[in-house]
Amino acid sequence: MTRSVVYGLVLAGGSSRRMYQDKAALLYDGAPQLIRAGELLQRHCAQVFVSARTDQQDELRSRWPMIVDQHTDLGPLAGIAAAQAKHPDVAWLVIACDQPLLNDASLKQLLEQRDPARPATAFRSPLDHQPEPLCALWEPASAPLIRNAIAAGEFSPRQLLKTWDTLLIDPSQPETLSNVNTPAEYQQASALLEVQSLAQAVTLQLQYFAILREQAGKRSEAITTTTQTPAALYAELQQRYGFTLGSAQLKVAINNEFCDWQQKLKSGDVVTFIPPVAGG
Repeated sequence: MTRSVVYGLVLAGGSSRRMYQDKAALLYDGAPQLIRAGELLQRHCAQVFVSARTDQQDELRSRWPMIVDQHTDLGPLAGIAAAQAKHPDVAWLVIACDQPLLNDASLKQLLEQRDPARPATAFRSPLDHQPEPLCALWEPASAPLIRNAIAAGEFSPRQLLKTWDTLLIDPSQPETLSNVNTPAEYQQASALLEVQSLAQAVTLQLQYFAILREQAGKRSEAITTTTQTPAALYAELQQRYGFTLGSAQLKVAINNEFCDWQQKLKSGDVVTFIPPVAGG
């Protein structure tokens, strides 16, 4: 069976009531979780989108193209339905923005074991062995099923996956599926990621030019960071120095060669952020 192209969707339309602040903006390893989730999907999907409510069209969510919910009070199913309405011929790899432990290995497993002949492929939750809808692959064939469910007043993505002929797989790293919903859980996840990141820390030489040099107050510096890409590194530096330029306005070079913002960083790299040159 022909496999549909896979787009990524970060569900960021929740109200974060139990966290008392926007879960999408929580910092892990110095970067907002929504940026971390989007960059994770970028490494596995042809395109990435962010799902949000009509009142959530803020700068953070605008980092990627947004798909605004067309239904209210449906929870995550509203985001999935809106994405399918926007691009009905693709499969959607859907993750929640409150899964900071989710990693490349888990998404790779989901994609490799995907069955495009079924409406969806999902992990079996390690907690209750039920389908995990917020880290799942929804095929195009699931779109009419979701529309029918909404019309019938059925709004639970998990219940739909239980009803359908869903392929359920056991996660090789079940801990990565954990959702972070409370301040206590945030502290626990942050501590765990800090331990993991220390083992991955890299030492870099950074170079700044023009307005970046002015705002940083220096032309170069050596830093040790746990960020893994220029995109995540620049987000960290924006927090530190208040850089006013977005990454879309810059070019980045590693070891004097222009590179992609998602290139893997390694110790010893010389990273240069280059702003637009006045006069063209």
